[in-house]
Amino acid sequence: MSLRRFWSDLSVSAVVAGFVAVLVGFTSSVVLVFAAAQALGATPAQTTSWIWALGLGMAATSIGLSLWTRQPVLTAWSTPGAALIAGSSGYGLGEAVGAFAACSALIVLAGATRAFERVMDRIPQAIAAALLAGVLARFGLDAVGAVKTAPLLVCVMTGVFLLLRRLLPRYAVPGVLLAGIAVAALQGRLDTGAIVWELAAPVWVAPQFSTGALIGLALPLFVVTMASQNLPGVAAQRAAGYATPVSPSIAATGLTGLLLAPFGGYAFNLAAITAAICMGREAHEDPARRYTASVMAGVFYLLLGLVGGAVVGLLNAFPRELVLVVAGLALLGTIAGGLAVALQHEAHRDAAALTFLVTLSGLTLAGIGSAFWGVLAGSVALLMQHYRSRR
Repeated sequence: MSLRRFWSDLSVSAVVAGFVAVLVGFTSSVVLVFAAAQALGATPAQTTSWIWALGLGMAATSIGLSLWTRQPVLTAWSTPGAALIAGSSGYGLGEAVGAFAACSALIVLAGATRAFERVMDRIPQAIAAALLAGVLARFGLDAVGAVKTAPLLVCVMTGVFLLLRRLLPRYAVPGVLLAGIAVAALQGRLDTGAIVWELAAPVWVAPQFSTGALIGLALPLFVVTMASQNLPGVAAQRAAGYATPVSPSIAATGLTGLLLAPFGGYAFNLAAITAAICMGREAHEDPARRYTASVMAGVFYLLLGLVGGAVVGLLNAFPRELVLVVAGLALLGTIAGGLAVALQHEAHRDAAALTFLVTLSGLTLAGIGSAFWGVLAGSVALLMQHYRSRR
């Protein structure tokens, strides 16, 4: 597609939605990335290289897939994957890089063979919508909980959101973000002292392949990335009404991880929570133009990667409550829409409710997150309903 078409589709609300998506995704899990790098004995320069590689990989895939499909396709690093790596022990950095490359190769294989897409095609829309609502509802609850520690900030931001939703709905989220920054600044809660302006540099680590790392790290990393990240990522796309080409998108994230693994790009996947910010009405009233929000998110990810240390400090300058409230309010419409679709048909209502509750619970078993178990619980409930109806 032409750049002229992109610039004509771009809007202020899309730029802000892209920024909010990056803000939420980065601040909510960057600590895990640092912990993962430190658990493997990475030096400060190697840790910065991880941010460089992850930012570059998310930028390339988000921008490329969004422009190719003209749909809001946003990618992310594997958050449960970072937690898995942070909790591992006994692996050298070279062995871990070999495991990252092997995991990405498996992701490419899952995309190239369409195996993952065939699994997703069997999940009913009600279950997918309930899964999305369950994944996102936690952010709504966290926003409400922020009242305990920052009542003025939360009340002002919520009031601005409700007012702008009525008067200027397209600019509700930008208005909330600006209001939150203003209140935080007046309260002296913007911590800009940690910002260090320096460019990130890639550091190559040669991969080493060992049986222990392939079995103990690569395979679990692949499983949690596909089950806890790509599954809700595809569900988010479908719940929003987008027919994203799943297999090529999955393969693209795997190929990107394969190329960037030696620099710290441990695993990439389709985003769900941050993608929902780019897929909502707050990004643009016209669904056909919301791809510009994920493209802008990719641009911000690119900047994040290039000036790793500075962006880490900049994004961490915002109070935690501000990030929680922006995320919760930006996702409010998507949560409501997901619940509406999930509970629309009475035949699927029990299974959808079960999916929503299990997903919302945050349950983790065998290192696999609640998104997988929510889909499993809902699918079993549907199978039992069909079995009873056929008897």
